[in-house]
Amino acid sequence: MRWIAVAFLALVVALAIWLWMYGGTDVVGRWAAETQRDAQNAMARSLRALRAGEWGALAGLWGMCLAYGFVHAAGPGHGKLVIGGYGFGVRVTAARLAGLAALSSIAQALFAIVLVSIALALLGWGREQLTALADRTMAPLSYAMIAGVGIWLVSRGLRKAVRLRRAATTHDHDHGDDGVCNTCGHAHAPTVEQAANVRSWRDVVAVVAVIAIRPCTGAVFLLILTYALGLYWVGIVGVIVMGLGTAGLTAIVAAAAVGARESTLAQAASARSTALLLIGAEILAGAVIALLSFQLLLPLI
Repeated sequence: MRWIAVAFLALVVALAIWLWMYGGTDVVGRWAAETQRDAQNAMARSLRALRAGEWGALAGLWGMCLAYGFVHAAGPGHGKLVIGGYGFGVRVTAARLAGLAALSSIAQALFAIVLVSIALALLGWGREQLTALADRTMAPLSYAMIAGVGIWLVSRGLRKAVRLRRAATTHDHDHGDDGVCNTCGHAHAPTVEQAANVRSWRDVVAVVAVIAIRPCTGAVFLLILTYALGLYWVGIVGVIVMGLGTAGLTAIVAAAAVGARESTLAQAASARSTALLLIGAEILAGAVIALLSFQLLLPLI
């Protein structure tokens, strides 16, 4: 089965090279932008029909919101970058990572609802001011926070490498598969399985925060339009449905990231090799996240 793992990893690497070195990101971005514009126009038509009393358009509107969220996530964005990078660099299960993706997408939708509601009801802002806030303030802040997550993953991987190196040089003993020294009977460091099971709320908060802090432009558009038409509750439900659509695509990215990581680990010949590969994957994922975040951030400064 090793050739399957190698083929899968090669496919992931080839896709990454096409996306970031041969203009693949621009191609996907243009397609996603055109599709999003079409979806926004369709949402506006559905809202006009609702305003005219055609309540049958409600299901079509929310279906369009679901599709919009999925397509929006397919474009160049920060959510996939964080979830994919975290999934490749940290040994978390696909189910748990998919749950984290869903939580992040719903949090992003709720943040957009709270932000737009305050701006409209309390500050009297319009679409131009809200769009400027999302694109000129929240976007750079989000990318800077994502770069911070990447740097954090790199530093955490480097600290693990130092500890692993120190344990290898300080304790020159023969260890069993369970990590217990056959000479002294003590475990000098946590096993790969123990390290993989350690998760903190700090990870969850960091991933959710950097994704949620930038509201989706489509969500802002829908909320402003439904507020003006007196159908704000329709917009609130629609934005949550958008979040579900975004979560669907991000969950696919999560599964691919976990598959790529496990395919890489399948090449390890020992527990120490597995530990080294996990550390390398975390450092690599953090470096990629940081570099791409800076690439997105610099044009906005």
